[in-house]
Amino acid sequence: MDTDDHRREQTRALGRELRRYFVEARLVSHAFADLHGLHATDLHALIEVMDAEGRGTPTTPGRLGEALGLSSGATTAVIDRLERLGQIRRVRTGTDRRRVYLHYDEQGMVLAKEFFGPLHERIYQVVASFTEQEVEVAHRFLTAVTDAAADHRRAVRDGLS
Repeated sequence: MDTDDHRREQTRALGRELRRYFVEARLVSHAFADLHGLHATDLHALIEVMDAEGRGTPTTPGRLGEALGLSSGATTAVIDRLERLGQIRRVRTGTDRRRVYLHYDEQGMVLAKEFFGPLHERIYQVVASFTEQEVEVAHRFLTAVTDAAADHRRAVRDGLS
């Protein structure tokens, strides 16, 4: 097997494992959603709100709608549903009361930690089995693959694929 063939096989093998991970992650996410009476879109919204807070930039309803690909009415329905379920809360800023930020509610965080905590511990154990350099390479790889997928999604959305 020459170098090009070997690289193609490595790429196919990585693709298979990424798909397998994606399926497993979706199944775990759906189990959480089912357990707590959430729709798939609700779960996507929760992840967007949580990630925005993790970056230190809470999201707004408008940005959430863009991320989910929903109309403003559909976004409001998702936010209302998640607020009723105690998963998120709306917070108005002190300087501009028209500006609303979405925050992950403490109750929602407790439920997520109870459910996903054991998974995070399993993943931590896996990561701990790799060297620091291997983890850096894995992080660089996953970041690049995720960026490529996001670029493709935007190109398809914009009709440029």
